[in-house]
Amino acid sequence: MGKKILSHEFFTRSAVDVAEDLLGKCLIRKIGKKTGVYTITETEAYEGPYDKASHASRGRTARTEVMFGPPGHFYVYLCYGMHWMLNIVTGPIGHPAAVLIRATRSSTVNISIRTRGVLILDGPGKLTKALKIDKGLNALCASPKAGLWFEDRGIKMSKNQIKKTPRIGVSYAGPVWSKKKYRFILKKLPKEELSSFPAG
Repeated sequence: MGKKILSHEFFTRSAVDVAEDLLGKCLIRKIGKKTGVYTITETEAYEGPYDKASHASRGRTARTEVMFGPPGHFYVYLCYGMHWMLNIVTGPIGHPAAVLIRATRSSTVNISIRTRGVLILDGPGKLTKALKIDKGLNALCASPKAGLWFEDRGIKMSKNQIKKTPRIGVSYAGPVWSKKKYRFILKKLPKEELSSFPAG
């Protein structure tokens, strides 16, 4: 199975398209000599300055500056003073949009949270804690140099494997934006994919 690092062009599209297309792609985390491969199973899109659920709807600030910058860079922020949230910036420069990586699964890394031998990181805070992701990655380009990047490893899926729902915890966005089906969930991976990713 081949490995292809996702290009800059992949992230120049709308957050909604990128969020859906990231399902089944792999998040690669390298710390020192150890590399973990994590299949992305849940994402959320935050699309532009008019999206009332997005930080960018409050304007351009020191915190949101990275969202206005080039696509393919990380936007990492602290939620509730406790959990780091990992986002990837999308769209053209000047259009503040990003995709939140909410959940992954992996069979390559020995961490205690496992189900039938598969590591489940089913929450954005749980994910960043396990992968040691924090503010130090904010504004960095997703790349091997940063130690965190995305790859296409050839997982094939059909549209009926993807579930679309409203985003979590965005009732403050009002009756329109809180109901946008911008959350994407990969309902099931083919069994053969669960054990096919060698680390590195």
